[in-house]
Amino acid sequence: MLKQRLIDHFGSATRIAEFLKISQSSVSQWGVVIPEKQALRIEKLTNGALRYDPALYTKSA
Repeated sequence: MLKQRLIDHFGSATRIAEFLKISQSSVSQWGVVIPEKQALRIEKLTNGALRYDPALYTKSA
């Protein structure tokens, strides 16, 4: 899941943090692709409005 997709959906990193009940600094530390655990959690919490994409987390050889 891409961080920019979340920002587009929620409006800001602060709102993402509030939604997930985590610190805003945690969200700020995410890279372009957010941590897989959070992506799975967001998909569940948004009832699939935001989708986890396993291809983003596959390590290429």
